[in-house]
Amino acid sequence: MASTVAENRCFLTYKRIRNTSPDAPLEAELSWLRLCVVTGFCSKDSPQHVLFFRKTATCVASWVFESVPIDSRMNSKARSLLWTIRRFSTLLPRSRALRIDPLGTCRPEVIHSKWNPRNHRLNVFDEGLQPSVRYLFQDIFISKSVDGCIQTKGISHSAVFKPDRLLCPRRLSFDAKHSFVSDGTSDHDLKKINFHHTSSEDVFTKKVRPTPVNYKKLAQECNSLSDVLDTFSKAPTFPGSNYFLAMWIIAKRISEDKRRFERQLMFSHPAFNQLCEQMMREAKIMHYDHLLFSLNAIVKLGIPQNTLMVQTLLRTIQERINECDERCLSILSTALVSMEPCMNVNALRAGLRILVDQQVWNIKHVFTLQTVMKCIGKDAPSALKKKLEMKALKELGRFSILNSQHMFEVLAAMDLRSVVLLNECSKVVIDNVHGCPFKVLISILQSCRDLRYQNEDLFKSIAEYVATTFDIWKLKQVIFFLLLFESLGFRPPGLMDKLMEKVVQEPGSLNVKNIVSILHVYSSLNHVHKIHNREFLEALASALTGCLHHISSESLLNAVHSFCMMNYFPLAPINQLIKENIINELLTSGDTEKNIHKLHVLNTCLKLDESTYKSMHIPLPQLPLSASQPNEKLAEVLSRLLEGEGRFSRNVPLPHNYHIDFEIRMDTNRTQVFSFSDVDASSATNMQRVAVLCVPKSVYCLNSCHPRGLMAMKIRHLNVMGFHVILIHNWELKKLKMEDAVTFVRKKIYSDEVLPTADTTV
Repeated sequence: MASTVAENRCFLTYKRIRNTSPDAPLEAELSWLRLCVVTGFCSKDSPQHVLFFRKTATCVASWVFESVPIDSRMNSKARSLLWTIRRFSTLLPRSRALRIDPLGTCRPEVIHSKWNPRNHRLNVFDEGLQPSVRYLFQDIFISKSVDGCIQTKGISHSAVFKPDRLLCPRRLSFDAKHSFVSDGTSDHDLKKINFHHTSSEDVFTKKVRPTPVNYKKLAQECNSLSDVLDTFSKAPTFPGSNYFLAMWIIAKRISEDKRRFERQLMFSHPAFNQLCEQMMREAKIMHYDHLLFSLNAIVKLGIPQNTLMVQTLLRTIQERINECDERCLSILSTALVSMEPCMNVNALRAGLRILVDQQVWNIKHVFTLQTVMKCIGKDAPSALKKKLEMKALKELGRFSILNSQHMFEVLAAMDLRSVVLLNECSKVVIDNVHGCPFKVLISILQSCRDLRYQNEDLFKSIAEYVATTFDIWKLKQVIFFLLLFESLGFRPPGLMDKLMEKVVQEPGSLNVKNIVSILHVYSSLNHVHKIHNREFLEALASALTGCLHHISSESLLNAVHSFCMMNYFPLAPINQLIKENIINELLTSGDTEKNIHKLHVLNTCLKLDESTYKSMHIPLPQLPLSASQPNEKLAEVLSRLLEGEGRFSRNVPLPHNYHIDFEIRMDTNRTQVFSFSDVDASSATNMQRVAVLCVPKSVYCLNSCHPRGLMAMKIRHLNVMGFHVILIHNWELKKLKMEDAVTFVRKKIYSDEVLPTADTTV
């Protein structure tokens, strides 16, 4: 009788499978399985039976126990079937991606109110038995048939993690008779549970299914990171990523100090480890975009990158990277930008580059394109950089104002100096500079500096905007603008005059850092106010004198060095600097080479300029000799112009560590050139020494003939030593043919040109 019931059950199952799957098993294979159920016979010598087990084993598990009476004999048959299924698992190929996780994580069954079997199927036999579900049939519930209803004795978890952890409230044990007994549950209580075996989803609906939490609502309801963890400890739900996202939203809206304190409380919270464990278990079954959002939130929360959870997420993201769509590319790029290099991060970044190389032409959103470009890094292959540049040029017409502003930072992150992109984006920035935030303007200037991109119109528009709205900016913001302009070689006279007037009016508002920064900018750009220059220097000297009791030696040296370059010598700061203990500290600590160079400049200025310290000399080690090669084309031009090399001298060393490229000796009217051998004592009184310097563009401010600080100081000191200085622009000389170059240099030498000290546009 039991055999007939089993056959009928098998036949109904067979018809149901045939109706739902066109490639269902053959009737012969079904008869073979029916024989296995009734007799306990199992064979693993027939490979064709593997296909049958792959497609029907899940259905067989649900009706096999119903088809036979519950006694010791049929329990033996059930155990035989389970043993057969486990033995067949050895014939099935195991997937590389489903190997046992070395980190000890596994995939638990997750229950929530919107559970969808299509999104949460276990696929036991699709790619071989997974380690986390390989005992699914071993832990199968035991049922009894009473009055047409099925009573279950217990349903075990399919995941193989410690059962006393979170989400595993019930511990199951295997008794001596190979049956499962649930702790604290009697057979009488189990008979009260009704279960319809025809629906696999009904198994889960009988469990308590907590309502999934909405991370945005949770972030509104909670005021701290600990509140989120308290909510999790009361009723943990799937997915755990929502709790990390809620904590990151809360962390963004609080101050930095409070964020640091809240982070410490988060690490010490008892539910934090449980949340991390749940996050690791859910990583393989979570939606890919949720997984990426989780990684981004976890990194931004400051959780150490070398922790097990972060590394587990990185490994899982690597394994599932083929699930990446355009939205996921953007999220993953954002997360990787803020992560430090390590093996998993580097591997993931390499995989991202391959993915971007394949999908770059399919990216539809400009923001996603820019995020990906920023992530691939400076060491990306040049071919990939070129492809991304072409894609950006193609999308140039769709750039918004924010896209154009952000493009500078993106190109700097890639170290890609695309002049076409920079020029087009600069036009948009110039047209919309008013109202542009401070951080955006600073980012644009920093990117231009890093890319060595000089656009005078862009710099001028930003400087004019800051000067026009000078009163709305803080002092440190204006100084930050000027420091970046100085690094770009751009001198904004209007903005610098505004700051000079403010310093003269409010010298008490300056601290040491402000004073040193202002002096550095004005001395480097050689800016002189037409009216308030003396008052400006006195105000800075007075403010510096008030800070001498707590200023560092290097800051004092930098300030005095800048004063000397501007030909101003405040007594109190210089007296403090030339003390023996301060000099010894500068010569033995910090950047000693730079300190020695600045002290030599101080010695030179005190000797040559109009100061009260002409008799003072600071003993210093000698500077290393710098090899200087005069311009060969200029040497040939002078040889043709002066008819021989006896009328000029090249690479002439001078006192105070100066040297000049060429020296010519002429009469005081600069109409006649003397030969070096013809000069005697009688003609010395009527002789003018001429220093010819071949200089690059870098000694001038951007697109002007206004010399920068060091060149202006050198010209001043050469004049003190009795030289008339002639500057030859090497970029102009390089473009000229020899005949034109001779004419160009003749006009320079024999003219009465006065060297520029004010603004002169090229």
